[in-house]
Order: sequence, then C-alpha cells, then structure tokens
Amino acid sequence: MSALRIKKGDTVMVRAGREKGKTGKVMEVFPTKGTVIVEGANVVTKHIKRTQQNPRGGIDKVARPLPISKVAVVHPSRQGRTSRVGYEVKKDGTKTRVYRQAANKEIK
Repeated sequence: MSALRIKKGDTVMVRAGREKGKTGKVMEVFPTKGTVIVEGANVVTKHIKRTQQNPRGGIDKVARPLPISKVAVVHPSRQGRTSRVGYEVKKDGTKTRVYRQAANKEIK
C-alpha cells in the first residue's frame, strides 16, 4: 500500500457511499487496513449484551471505519472544498505538507 496522506486530526469530506457529503475530523487511522474513522460519519447502532461489568446492557452508537479512498482532505482556507495532499522537501531538509489543489466543488 502506498503512503497515507491522511492523518489523525485532519478534517475530511466523505466522497462516496451513503455518507457522501458529510465532513468530520479523523479520529483514528488504520494504515494496514487502509481505513479511517471519521467523527459523525458511518455511525451504526450496536447492541451491548448484559455482563457483570455492564449489568444494564443497552444500545450504543459506534463509528465504524471508512476506506481511505472514499474520503478527501478539506482545504483549510477554501471552506468546503477538498484538496489533494503532497509533500515538499525544503532546501534545509525539512519535509512539509502542502495542499496541491482544490480537487472538486462542494459536494451536495
């Protein structure tokens, strides 16, 4: 798998599937699986069985992972538009993250 360009804490927009158009913050990245958990996207209900630690059981809302290919980084200065991310190495040897372009118009 190629290097991941989406990091924990990035604001991303879901570009495909039933969650298309939702934006949220990346809560966790799973590089080996190629998935990310986005806050407020792909939330499912999970039934919790009664146990001694949780005697009431119940229903809980849990965010499930999305494939990285279905999300795009939102450009911080161009509100609502996504951008591709790249890296540039400066002359002093430091590596910085750069936004390549605004890849699409706002998804509705």
